[in-house]
Amino acid sequence: MLFILLGPTASGKERIALELAGRMNAEILSVDSMKIYRGLDIGTAKASAGDRALRPHHGLDIAHPDETFSVAQYAAAAERILADIRSRNRPAILSGGTALYYMALLQGLFDGPGRDDGLRARLEAMAAGGEPERLWRMLSGRDAAAAGRIHPNDTRRLIRALEVLELSGRPISSLQGQWENRWRHSRHAFRMVRLAWPRALLRQRISARLERMRREGLLEEARGVWERREAMAAAPLQAVAYKEFFPFFGGLEPEEAAWERLRRGTTRLAKAQETWFKRFPAVPIACHELPPAEPGFCAAAADAISRAWGI
Repeated sequence: MLFILLGPTASGKERIALELAGRMNAEILSVDSMKIYRGLDIGTAKASAGDRALRPHHGLDIAHPDETFSVAQYAAAAERILADIRSRNRPAILSGGTALYYMALLQGLFDGPGRDDGLRARLEAMAAGGEPERLWRMLSGRDAAAAGRIHPNDTRRLIRALEVLELSGRPISSLQGQWENRWRHSRHAFRMVRLAWPRALLRQRISARLERMRREGLLEEARGVWERREAMAAAPLQAVAYKEFFPFFGGLEPEEAAWERLRRGTTRLAKAQETWFKRFPAVPIACHELPPAEPGFCAAAADAISRAWGI
């Protein structure tokens, strides 16, 4: 049995997962496509060394930023991790914000075409100059359903959707429809909850989180990504919290404009995550009805989730 905690960015899921793991003697598996990369710590809100010392965390720092790491690779790594956790007779709590990773792990990958490096190179060239919106417009004209689920700045997913169109002649949204109504046939038994926040409160949490990241040194971490950008794979360069600073580092705009772009981008990311997660068979947890301050919030959230999970 897997215990799954869904939630958009800044929803509090990592702290709550840690609280639950302590109560359940569980181990935590991160389901996040950016926390897999070593060195991307502050911007991805990766679990601290202290938190990792409290409870075992998995799925972090398993790839170098210069390598391409596919959904299939993540699913295979996660299966190995889960088998290892089971061998210790401990439950696994899955927490993270990447819907595609959850779907690949629980339902398998959809039957789409492989990758075409030449086509990808051409699409990446089209998006060069900081204009991935061009790819989004191309996709909108051919697969509006997919474009509605993908952020205009998410170059990696836009390229994959266009690649599927070119190679198969079918929209990726129709192929992903193979996932629909398959939750009853999941590869793993699971219990799933979703942290639900009113939009206005979530925006406030996002702003507070960005202020913490600023104090912790996000700007310096982002500068390191900028300086290594020529050697890095495409995916980590598209992570929210890094690419927003590139115009500032290039001398094209003031620093505060970058922070504002990051705030907007994080808000859009949270909205996209919520859209995906509302399609999952998860019990919603009304976070705004819980005590607002730590540590009471985490304890109350853990109580509500435990009841939903039946533990």
